[in-house]
Amino acid sequence: MTQEALRQAPKVVLHEHLDGGLRPQTIIEIAAEIGHTLPETEPEALKNWFFDAADSGTLERYLETFAHTVAVMQRADDCFRVASEAAQDLAADGVVYAELRYAPEQQLLAGLSLEEVVEATLAGFEEGQRLAAAAGNPVTVRTLLCGMRHADRTLEIAKLAVAYRDKGVVGFDIAGGEIGNPAERHVEAFDYLRRETMPFTIHAGESCGPESIWGAVAVCGANRIGHGVQLIKDIDLTGDEAKLSNLAHYIRDRRIALEVAPSSNLQTEGAESIETHPIKALYDLGFRVTVNNDNRLQSRTSVSREFAILSETFGWGWAEVKRCTENAMKASFLHHPERRRVLEEVIRPAYAALESADAE
Repeated sequence: MTQEALRQAPKVVLHEHLDGGLRPQTIIEIAAEIGHTLPETEPEALKNWFFDAADSGTLERYLETFAHTVAVMQRADDCFRVASEAAQDLAADGVVYAELRYAPEQQLLAGLSLEEVVEATLAGFEEGQRLAAAAGNPVTVRTLLCGMRHADRTLEIAKLAVAYRDKGVVGFDIAGGEIGNPAERHVEAFDYLRRETMPFTIHAGESCGPESIWGAVAVCGANRIGHGVQLIKDIDLTGDEAKLSNLAHYIRDRRIALEVAPSSNLQTEGAESIETHPIKALYDLGFRVTVNNDNRLQSRTSVSREFAILSETFGWGWAEVKRCTENAMKASFLHHPERRRVLEEVIRPAYAALESADAE
């Protein structure tokens, strides 16, 4: 399946970092205005630098690239612009629903308040959705606010997310280096969110093993898992029938979605190769697998490209793309009637037409 064919299909993205999807030209222009020094000043060269730097093989080195993207997201106008462009770029790739996440606590260096960051970003998403619809690519964008797992502001950011619920913010997450920063350290924030009945996802099982996923689910109560690919270590595939741990059974039984980002996982060594990536085994075993970009700039990717890679590697066709897309829509933090509307009015009719055209 080609990227071009896949671009025509409606897709859903649940795991995308706003500060990981900037246009290189935008970074260059804003950096020039604020006096921020970049490693490259030509768009193509800068794009390649981000990919090469992120392709180092560790999550920590991967995360260092964000110093440059976060630096150009400190003024309200820049927050607005980045959000608007992200919505338009996703829509141009055929994404019909997206949840973009970012950490507002990292965008206060120019004097903005947390609230001003959120409001400028939400306004940018609104503008991006309007422009995307005008271009014939309608998209719905919602936001997850992130607390940084190595810092101590997660409860504050959780309260910020609740304050902006139903204004465009639909959930919460913790981001940053997983090693040495277990989700359980932030259980106070997650307890607060549960009391407020606010959904949340947690990065886990990306660079740490199943114990990280256990903490996110069993201790913190995550509704979804960001990445989660290390769960495969809790599944014995050596026999005729797979043997799942209690944790793996629980995640599959409770339909806790895994927000998988194949290209990103290769860059951070969450998987050794695309051929051995756990996504196929997890999909075949019936886990609620979703396919995501994580960071389009650092991974030089799009969700259409991610599906194209999976198609080339595992022979996936429309049936698998549709199932992952439906999985993502069902696992989204939209209210149930909105999820059903997108499924029944947008996703299912489009895939029925695509499968019918292929059959002919």
